[in-house]
Amino acid sequence: MFTARELSPPVAAIREEHAPDAVVVDCERDFETLAPAQAEDLGLLVDALEPATYPSEWLPADAPELLVRYAGSEFTVGMPGDGSIAWTRQTVPPTVIVKPRVEGSPEPFLDFLLAEALVEVGLEVPEHFLGFFEDEYRNLERATALDPTGTYQVAAALYDSWKGLHTREVFAAWDDDHPELADAWRDAGTRLEDRVSGLPGAVARGETDFADATELACAAIKHGLELPAPFAALDTDAYRDHGPYYAVTWGEKTFDALED
Repeated sequence: MFTARELSPPVAAIREEHAPDAVVVDCERDFETLAPAQAEDLGLLVDALEPATYPSEWLPADAPELLVRYAGSEFTVGMPGDGSIAWTRQTVPPTVIVKPRVEGSPEPFLDFLLAEALVEVGLEVPEHFLGFFEDEYRNLERATALDPTGTYQVAAALYDSWKGLHTREVFAAWDDDHPELADAWRDAGTRLEDRVSGLPGAVARGETDFADATELACAAIKHGLELPAPFAALDTDAYRDHGPYYAVTWGEKTFDALED
């Protein structure tokens, strides 16, 4: 199910700097969430498994079933929104998992995604937004007035943007020591610029719903792109410092404005 992945020299250097004990593996099957039996196969490559659980009080009554399972005692690795590369601290040492969907991606972009995951592991931030929002997730649901799937998507995006406020400082410092990765980071941002700048019009015309727009805008924060309102308010020191409380307040103000 899993095999150790050989890293390019730039990515190996990032692992040494940020997460020297991390295990990086390829997964033979694509997934959003691994079945418990498959996830437990990681135990063959690491020293120990430490499944995480979260209080049920953090979840709204209508939370998606997959999120309920994640919060429970079942060993759950990978969730919707993780993208092509997932990582977990439920293994000792932590594990970065590369999914088959990366096949065909340009090598520089794949190296950036791997480096990004290793930087996030090194920051020791939660591996999922539930560990970030905690009981504020219920307040976010009330603030956004979306269905459970939409709330999940917005929460994942908001957490991605908060991580981006931390990781982009690392990425921006790569020019001297890791120029290949710096170029890949900037190139990925350039590919987002036109889509992000056109978001207000796309939402107004009904071409993009609010959850999708939030996901795209929040993904741009780690690249330091200029964001349109209301997403520009997330690119602030206040959000970096106050995290979930700021995100909930942003949700309240944003949806109040949308209803006016």
